[in-house]
Amino acid sequence: MIRTIMIGEYISVQGLFVGRLPDGRIAVRVGDRVFTGRPVCDRAAA
Repeated sequence: MIRTIMIGEYISVQGLFVGRLPDGRIAVRVGDRVFTGRPVCDRAAA
């Protein structure tokens, strides 16, 4: 499953879901690199 994460205030990364960390962040794989960050909400803004 492809997920989007925020790794900075203005930087997002989209990649294959790797796993969830105990602090709520998730890890995604892009090529041979793994990035961790806050997940982007799946819901549309109201």
